[in-house]
Amino acid sequence: MGDKATAKKLILFDIDGTLITDSGASREAFAEALRETYEFTNPLDSYDFSGQTDPQIAHMVLGDAGFAVNEIDDKLPRFWSLYLTEMSRRVSPERVRALAGAHHLLSRLRRVPRFTLALLTGNIEQGARIKLAPPDLNGFFAFGAFGSDSARREELAPVACRRAAAIHHFQGSDVVIIGDSIFDVRCGVPHGATTIAVASGRTSLATLEAENPSFLFTSLEDSDAIIEAIG
Repeated sequence: MGDKATAKKLILFDIDGTLITDSGASREAFAEALRETYEFTNPLDSYDFSGQTDPQIAHMVLGDAGFAVNEIDDKLPRFWSLYLTEMSRRVSPERVRALAGAHHLLSRLRRVPRFTLALLTGNIEQGARIKLAPPDLNGFFAFGAFGSDSARREELAPVACRRAAAIHHFQGSDVVIIGDSIFDVRCGVPHGATTIAVASGRTSLATLEAENPSFLFTSLEDSDAIIEAIG
């Protein structure tokens, strides 16, 4: 019991559907950047972007429309620039808000010296920081692993561990991944991480349960239970 109570933990949080809702701002920005960069005007309503990285989303949507991989990649730098501009125009405290329990849980976790908080998100880094600004959540996370580090979500946990190495050498069993999608659960499995699924996004409780996360909650509101699950 003493070891559990003193073990250092790297706690990696997803953003969309876990910490915040942006009321569709990022989807609107994505659509506008697609239009300006690729002259793509198809609706995005049918797509569920939960757990996907931003590069995966771009390739998925444009690939479905018949764009070749090289056509997509050649224009991605311009696309990201436009996307970030459009995001900045759309985010506001009225549109982007923290989900229930997020502030309270993060505040409690930050006060525990053996816990290190970081991000693990499919957002490109600048996009993540833009989204987290209105609900004032950036200050909880000095670093993270982002869609701009790898398009493959399962590669992001090791990125976060490398960035945390100056604090502590975290291994898979020291890592806790908290997210609202099946991909948040799946990306922790190869590394032996503890996975905490939260049904606060688009993915149903039943769908998350079928992924066999280490722990499952309906929201971040029960901070006592979540901290106990973290160990």
